[in-house]
Amino acid sequence: MTHPKTLIALALALGGLLAQPALAQTSAAKATAPAGLYQALGEKPGITRLMDDFVNRLVVDPRIGGHFKDTKPAALKESLTDQICQLSGGPCKYEGADMKSAHADMDITKGQFNALVEVLQSAMDAQGIPFAQQNRLLALLAPMHRDVITIR
Repeated sequence: MTHPKTLIALALALGGLLAQPALAQTSAAKATAPAGLYQALGEKPGITRLMDDFVNRLVVDPRIGGHFKDTKPAALKESLTDQICQLSGGPCKYEGADMKSAHADMDITKGQFNALVEVLQSAMDAQGIPFAQQNRLLALLAPMHRDVITIR
């Protein structure tokens, strides 16, 4: 059963997405970080812990873990930490591939994207990140869905 908070957070994040111009949806890196989000996530050490937990959950999730079978977890954790750090207003610089290029050959469905959001929310819950801060982060990440979902 899907956790009701997951559905609320996803609806809020995707609801914010619908109000954005299409061009703005192509690059979450251009999004403005909500004030204080980086601090609310525990700055780089907190984001690192969150991404460690998230990737550990992700690679074993039966719905989407198979997408990560050829991925080095440590490299993924480092890349995601930099990406979330930068998006949330921190001093990090994400130097990885854009989301469209990174996911082009992965055959990702909307259901799998939603599963990833659920895994992320579980990791945020486990790390004690307040629900309001979770929604602020999800709102930053939601525009990426157009570049990540490759099977429509």
